[in-house]
Amino acid sequence: MSPYALYAVDLVAIAILVLGLFLPRHRRPELVVAFLTVNVGVMAVAAALATSTIGAGLGLGLFGILSIIRLRSEELAQSEIAYYFAALALGLLAGIDQSPTLVDVGLMAAILAAVAIGDTVMGGQRTQTQQLLLDRAITDQEELREELTVRLGTTIHSFRVDRTDLVNDTTLVSVRHHPRSPTRREQRAAGMPAQEMLR
Repeated sequence: MSPYALYAVDLVAIAILVLGLFLPRHRRPELVVAFLTVNVGVMAVAAALATSTIGAGLGLGLFGILSIIRLRSEELAQSEIAYYFAALALGLLAGIDQSPTLVDVGLMAAILAAVAIGDTVMGGQRTQTQQLLLDRAITDQEELREELTVRLGTTIHSFRVDRTDLVNDTTLVSVRHHPRSPTRREQRAAGMPAQEMLR
């Protein structure tokens, strides 16, 4: 198989990953350009390293340096990190082997399958983390859990008290919980179609 054929397979794979799996499930179009750029960029760098006289050790060292760079714009969910890693792995598989075989294509398919299955299985069990500033200083854990349950109207999985201010009577807490389904009134206010409301 020609390396160029594997490059084309990579472009198809990243399109499936981003446009077929990530975007319909997570609805975050701002990350699409990041995934595509990471994939194509890594593939290009890996291909350049594979055809140059630079040693593989130096190439891996460069990727190691890149891996410790932390994007500080916002926190990413674990599922989004998985998509980033998948985009990186697909690019590496396509770029680093200059004598590709069907094994490389099979590995790409395995990565896509792992992401698709894992994201589908966890889709109904997703939780979200939210930071709340309560207008009461609550030191009792059970009372705090009840207060969070009432405020959020959903199941609380875990919470962490970040600050309790007894002077100003406030509690800052980070909560992990199931996202609450919108009420019919909220759906109507958001203009949700009637067939969606009946589901």
